[in-house]
Amino acid sequence: MLNKQKYNGNFFGIQSFRITFAHEILTFQLHKITSPIIMKTKWTIDSSQSDVMIKNRHSIIAYLDGTINKFEGHVDIQDNELEDASIEFALDINNTDTKLEQIDTHLRLNDFFDTNEYPVISFKSTSFQKVNKNINFLKGNLTIKNITKVIELDAEFIGINTTNGIEKAAFEIIGKINRKDFGLKYNSFTQTGGLAIGQDIKLIANLEFTA
Repeated sequence: MLNKQKYNGNFFGIQSFRITFAHEILTFQLHKITSPIIMKTKWTIDSSQSDVMIKNRHSIIAYLDGTINKFEGHVDIQDNELEDASIEFALDINNTDTKLEQIDTHLRLNDFFDTNEYPVISFKSTSFQKVNKNINFLKGNLTIKNITKVIELDAEFIGINTTNGIEKAAFEIIGKINRKDFGLKYNSFTQTGGLAIGQDIKLIANLEFTA
C-alpha cells in the first residue's frame, strides 16, 4: 500500500517505489555482467584416431588400435579450463592386436584378461589437476576384471586442432599399474618357451576427441 504523504508535489511512496525499482534493475544488470558464465563442453572420443598400448619393460602385452577395437568415452571441459575437466572411457579388449599370436591367445585365458567374462577396461577420472601449460595430473578409478582401483596418471594435453571444420582435442595419458592388483596373473618363464611378463604394466593412451 502506498504512503499518501506528499513530498515536493509527489506522493513519497510513489517516488520511493520508482527509486527502488530502478535500483533492482541496476543490481540485476550488474549481476548479469559480473557473474561468471560457466560453459561445459562435452568432447566425444574419436575411436578411429585413438589407441591404447599395454606393455611392460620388455614387451608389448596388448595394442588396442581404435580402427579395429571399440572405444567409447568423452571428456568434459568446463569454462575452457582443463583443471575442471573430467575424462571417462571404456575399451573393448576382445580385439587386442599384439602382432604376436602366442601372446594374443594367452591374453584371453582365465589367468589374464578373460575377455569372455570381462571384455571391457574402463576408467573414470575423479580429479584433474593442471601442473603447467600442457602437463596435467589425472586421478581416477580404473576397472579391470570387475576390480576397481584408484590410480594416478600423467595426462599431456597435445592441443586443439580444426580439420575440415571439425574441432579436435588430443591427450596422451601415461600411467603404471601393478597387474596383480587387478588379478592379471601370468606365470610363464622364458626357460619353458613362454614369455615372461613383469609385475608392473605401463598404460599409454593416445586419445583424440571431437566437440
